Amino acid sequence: MKNGKLLIAFLLCCLTVQAQDDVMTLRFMTYNIRHGAGMDDVIDLNRQATVIGDATPDVVGLQEVDSCVKRSNRVHQAAVLAKSLGMYSTFGPAIPLTGGKYGVAILSKEKPLSYHKIPLPGKEKRTLLVCEFEEYVFACTHLDLEETNRLTSLDIIMEEAARWDKPFFICGDWNDEPSSTLITKMKKSFVFLNNTTSNSANYTFPARTPNKIIDYIASYGRVVKSVRKRQVINEPEASDHRPVLIEIRMDSYTTPILSLAEDNSKFGVQDSKSNAVYDLRGRKVNFQFSIFKAAIERGENQTGLSSSEREQARTKFNSQIKKKGLYIVNGRKVIYK
Repeated sequence: MKNGKLLIAFLLCCLTVQAQDDVMTLRFMTYNIRHGAGMDDVIDLNRQATVIGDATPDVVGLQEVDSCVKRSNRVHQAAVLAKSLGMYSTFGPAIPLTGGKYGVAILSKEKPLSYHKIPLPGKEKRTLLVCEFEEYVFACTHLDLEETNRLTSLDIIMEEAARWDKPFFICGDWNDEPSSTLITKMKKSFVFLNNTTSNSANYTFPARTPNKIIDYIASYGRVVKSVRKRQVINEPEASDHRPVLIEIRMDSYTTPILSLAEDNSKFGVQDSKSNAVYDLRGRKVNFQFSIFKAAIERGENQTGLSSSEREQARTKFNSQIKKKGLYIVNGRKVIYK
């Protein structure tokens, strides 16, 4: 098995852990765009693109978005906005509408790793759009006008947020004020990142003379180090809602692996018999080298393995890292790139 450990070392030496104590700065925005129609009822996506572009968000969640709907000239509104802003678009249809679809969207500077949508209840059907990014998950929804449907939706949202092992953010027009049952319940598990104090500077609706807060951005749990900006943008004409912008700082969640540093203590390997790996907080990592044990044992030494066997071991090793990840300094998750 000694020679097998040499192969482990060989495989690991192809990688280096670059532990980074990075603190990320992110700008998130939520905006109900009223299918592109301003307070003058003229559909003009250029106005809303200007509002978004001036705010320079990393991610923006949009509500009331048309895709190929007759009233908005059959254009895919999320794609049009994304193209003009140099962003990626992800559309989450909720209902069919006059030959097209209507729902929510997420625009992002970074291309999502994955996305999916979850149906939510409503007299007019609703949807929860969820985009996974490398460092976090961002979701967007537009909740129903009836409270019972909003509260039922909260159970679904909670279940989705809890299943992720990355920071989870959610935004949208939730048709409820800060004193409501919905927001009160959400505050038990979510941290609201926009200012929910009853104050004219924080009101989001209606756009021309706002008198209430119904648009929000929140995180599941305390994943944010600080909120550097909370702003309701003073835009009274481009839509019937005013957009909300926040800027946050949070620890980088992932650390890319490029090759393994010679100092194996960065992994805190403590159990030579089982090759168990511990992070620097003493927590055991769910990762074992036994995934390619058979390939190791077939060879008398490192060169005793055929090239195909070595490649098979390497493939299993890389696959396991992608699937499980490792935990290192400060418990941050390591991913393979």
